[in-house]
Amino acid sequence: MKKFIALMSVIMIIFTLFATGLSADAKGKKDRVKKDKQKAEKIQQKEPEETPAVPVPFEGILSQSSYKISSIDPVSGVNVSGSFYPGGRGANQLVVYTQKNGLRTGTNEFGAEAIVIDNTVVQISGADSIIPKGGLVISGHGRAKTWMNENLTVGTKIFVDYKNMTINSYLTNDSFIFATKEKIKEIDQMMRYYKDNDIYYDDSLAHNYITKALDNLKRANRHPEDTQKYSSMAITSANKAMQYALPYYKNEFKGVWLRPTEKTPEDIEKTLDRVKKYGIETVFLETYYQGKTIFPSETFAKYGVQPQRPEFIGFDPLKIWVEEAHKRNLKIYIWFETFYAGNENPMNNPMNVISVYPKWANVTKMKYNSPTPVASLSEHNGYFIDPANPEVQTYLLTLLEEIITKYKPDGINLDYIRYPQCISAKFAGYDLSNWGYTEYARNEFKSAMNIDPVDIKYGTPQWDDWAKYRQNKVTSFVFKTKQLASKYNIPVTAVIFPDRFKSMEVKMQDWKTWSDNNYIDGFTPLILTCDKDTAVYLINDIRVNSKPNTKIYPGLFVAFMNGNPDDLLRQLHESRKLKTAGIVLFDFAHLDSKYTNVLLTNAFTPSTPSQTTLSKQSTQNKKDTKEKKKRKFLFFKKKGELTSAPQTDMNVKKASN
Repeated sequence: MKKFIALMSVIMIIFTLFATGLSADAKGKKDRVKKDKQKAEKIQQKEPEETPAVPVPFEGILSQSSYKISSIDPVSGVNVSGSFYPGGRGANQLVVYTQKNGLRTGTNEFGAEAIVIDNTVVQISGADSIIPKGGLVISGHGRAKTWMNENLTVGTKIFVDYKNMTINSYLTNDSFIFATKEKIKEIDQMMRYYKDNDIYYDDSLAHNYITKALDNLKRANRHPEDTQKYSSMAITSANKAMQYALPYYKNEFKGVWLRPTEKTPEDIEKTLDRVKKYGIETVFLETYYQGKTIFPSETFAKYGVQPQRPEFIGFDPLKIWVEEAHKRNLKIYIWFETFYAGNENPMNNPMNVISVYPKWANVTKMKYNSPTPVASLSEHNGYFIDPANPEVQTYLLTLLEEIITKYKPDGINLDYIRYPQCISAKFAGYDLSNWGYTEYARNEFKSAMNIDPVDIKYGTPQWDDWAKYRQNKVTSFVFKTKQLASKYNIPVTAVIFPDRFKSMEVKMQDWKTWSDNNYIDGFTPLILTCDKDTAVYLINDIRVNSKPNTKIYPGLFVAFMNGNPDDLLRQLHESRKLKTAGIVLFDFAHLDSKYTNVLLTNAFTPSTPSQTTLSKQSTQNKKDTKEKKKRKFLFFKKKGELTSAPQTDMNVKKASN
C-alpha cells in the first residue's frame, strides 16, 4: 500500500510539472501571438516605403525645392478641408495620389498635376489624371499649383518624404536629356500615324525640324557642361516639328466657346474677324447664362424676371453676332446654361428667377427645408432651378423657341443640362449632398412610389428609383429640345461629363440614353485635363457609350487651364486618332497667342494645297494608289537614342530657323 501511495505521489508530481509546462508554453505562445499581431498592425499602419530625400542618388543638380504635402490618397474624414471638393483636394492644397485612390485623381480644372514614374516627372497635366501603375500623381491648387508650375517639368526628379509629408524636386542635366528624348520620340510617332493614314501627308517641314532636334540632342550628350543649352535648342526645334507634324483638315469641325463682352457692332465685328483669322469656323455664343440673356427677352418680360443682362441694356448683341458671323461664313451655336441660375444671391435681386419663383429653386437633401435658396458650394456658390418641375421646363423651352425663331442660329448647345454636382458616393454624406429634394419632386415621387425621397437611404432599391426619376427628368428636357429644334432643322448638342457612371452618380446626367434614343445630334464633352492619356480615356468612354450617328466634339480646356500649347496639339492629335468629328476650344477669352500660334502653324491653316481632307482609303487601297513613304525615324530601345534613317530618294524641304 505504501509503495502504491509513493507511486501515485510521483505520478502527481510529474503531472503537475507537465501541466505547469503546458501552461507556461501556452502563455508564451499566447504572448508571441499577441506580439506578432501587434507587429503586423504596425506593419499595416506603416507609411509607404519611404524614399529618402537626402542624400540624392544622382549628380548634376541644377536646382531643388520642396513643398509640404496636405494629404496622400485623401478619403472622407481624413482631409476634411478637401472633402467637398472633387478628388478630395482642397484650396491651396498639394495632394499625392497613388493607385490606392483608384484609376484617376478625380480633381477639377482649377489646378495642376504632374505624373511621376520611377521618381521622374513624365508628363505635366492639369486635372483628373490617370494614376500610373507603380507611380503617382502630384496635384496642386492655388499656392501649391504655383509651386508646381515654378519647379516641376518633364524630367524633374521627385522624391517623396512620407515621414515628413514633403515633396522634394530636383532639376538635373538628366532631366533635360530625358525631356528631349521623350519629345522627339513622341513627334516621330505622330508623323508615323499620319503617313500610315493619309496618302497626301507632307512631313517635309516637320522632318527638317526634327533633324535639327536630333543633332542638338547628340551635342547635349557629348557636352555635359552645355547639356542645358543644347537640350533647350533641341526642344525648340522639336516644338516646331510638332506644330508642323499635325496637318490641316478642311472638313474637321473647329469651334470655340465664347462669352460676349462686346457692346457695339464694331467690337463684335472685330472679334469675329479674329475668330476667322484663327481658323475657327463655329462660335458657341453664350446667350443665356447665369439665369439671364444677352438679348432683350420677351419671354422673360412675360414671366416677370429680369429681361436682359444689365451690361447689354439698350442693345441687342445677339442680332449682330448672328448677322455678322454669317457674312464671314461662320456659324453661331447658342450656348445655353439650362438649369444654372448663376451665383447672384436671389435675395439681393427681386427680379432674379428664383426670387420670382422660389419653389423652382433646387435644394439638397441636407437642406431640403431651408427657408432660403441653397447654393452649390463646389460650383462657384451657384444656384440651380429644378429639372423635375414642368413649369421650369416650359419656361426654358419657351425661351429657346424665342431664340430660334427670332435670331435663326445654326445650332443649340445645352450646358448645365444636369443636376448640381454632389460628392462622390465613396464619401460619407453622399446622400445628404444629393440635389432634387424640391417640394414638387418629393410630392410627385411620393405619389408614385409611396415614399418621400427624404426618407430614402443610399444603397437601397428605392434609392435607385429616386436616382432614375431625376435622370429621366433631365432626359425629358433633352427630348423636348430636340423636338423643338427639329421643327426648324437645326442640330442640338449638349455639354456632358465623360465617365458615364460617375456622371449619373454625381450629376444625374444619363447622356447614353440621349444618344441611344436619338434625342441628341452631338456631344461636346468637357475634357478637363491637359493630360492626353486622360483625354483619350474620357473620349473613348463616350465613344463606346454612344451611337455612331452621335457626333463627338471634344471640348479641350488646355487654354483655360493655362497648359502647355503642345498639350493642345496632343489632344487634337488624339481626337483625330479616335475619329471624332472635330473639337471645341474652351474658351475664346483664354485663347491667347501662344495657343493660336501653334494651331495656325499648320493644324488650323493649310500650308500646302494638298492638306485639305483626311483620306478615307484603307491601308491596302493606299498601297495600290501610292507607294507608302518610308519611315524616317526609328527609336532603338537598346541604344536609347533616336537616329535618322537614310533618305536617299526624298527631297527634304528646308525650313527657316
